[in-house]
Amino acid sequence: MAPLSLSLFLLLAAALSPSPTAARFTCNARARATTCQALISYTPPPNATTTLGDVRALFQLRSHRALLAANALPLSTPQTAPAPSPVRVRLPCLCSAGAGATFQRPTYKVRAGDTLDSVARAVFAGLVTYRDIAAANNVSDPNRVAVGQELWVPLPCSCDPVGGVGVVHLTYVVPAGSSVAGIAEAYGTTEETILALNRMPDAKSLLAGQVLDVPLRACSSAISNTAIDRNLRVPNASYILTANNCIMCGCSSNTWQLDCQPTQGLTSSICPVAKCGDLFLGNTSVTTSLASPCEGTACLYAGYTNTTSFAILTNLTTSSMCDAAGLSPAAQPSHSSASGLGLPTPWRWSELVVGIHIVLLCLGFLHRD
Repeated sequence: MAPLSLSLFLLLAAALSPSPTAARFTCNARARATTCQALISYTPPPNATTTLGDVRALFQLRSHRALLAANALPLSTPQTAPAPSPVRVRLPCLCSAGAGATFQRPTYKVRAGDTLDSVARAVFAGLVTYRDIAAANNVSDPNRVAVGQELWVPLPCSCDPVGGVGVVHLTYVVPAGSSVAGIAEAYGTTEETILALNRMPDAKSLLAGQVLDVPLRACSSAISNTAIDRNLRVPNASYILTANNCIMCGCSSNTWQLDCQPTQGLTSSICPVAKCGDLFLGNTSVTTSLASPCEGTACLYAGYTNTTSFAILTNLTTSSMCDAAGLSPAAQPSHSSASGLGLPTPWRWSELVVGIHIVLLCLGFLHRD
């Protein structure tokens, strides 16, 4: 009688608890199919110690480094470290027939006592509904799944631009007590954008446990349209490893320009040297002439190719290095996720000295006048 009683209890609990509405993220592909990299915000069970290794196993991530990058964690962080809550997971998203779902991953092997509803709510924290799992796997009875059965769990995602601008879409489960305005402020978007993107009539219709499509602004870059990673998008508070892990790119909320540096710890035999002439990737030189005291030249990442041989592309760019007041930002701290992880920062002591020199020259001219 015990197994029967447990089954009846689970069915009753599922019937009495509010049934979540299936989230369908709009994803209008121009071609037959469009893929991108989306982010999933996953909240581990509150009464369990979930490690980064556990998260990687649940979502079948091929790389531990990719999980660290999505959460702006140092590359030295072990898999046994506790996972942050929530934790961001980067997964490929496939757009088809006007909607987006994570491509082929994650999958889940059914255990004794599982129902599709328990898999959706307990295992994947409400990111998906049992109806979505049933439809994706042609399951006619959600309460009758075979132990050992392999299920594809299609998490909602999107690749669409928002307002004509490319973004990174975050799949987000609304915590209790949240508001649309608070979510918009936390993720750097607007209340109107969230309402429109999720086809919500007003902010009052927000429900705890609702799955939202939250667009994250991504840094602009100088990556070539011919590069393999030409669609690379990195939001703030994260970084990404590209070019066979040879390049680490972070997003600065100060400039919203992609900040790419060679990944530390990899030898030149694995990664080719990335330079713009005599200037290494990620470095900046500042002009000291009085004619152009604020002009700086930077070596920017432009992608990588592997047509005949593995090559890292760079782009030498000249721009103004002063703020609106005409002061050099040499002494300003960097807020890039990449430079915050022990990477070489583009502003070194030599540039700091040059910046101070420029300020002194300006003060001298003002005193003379």
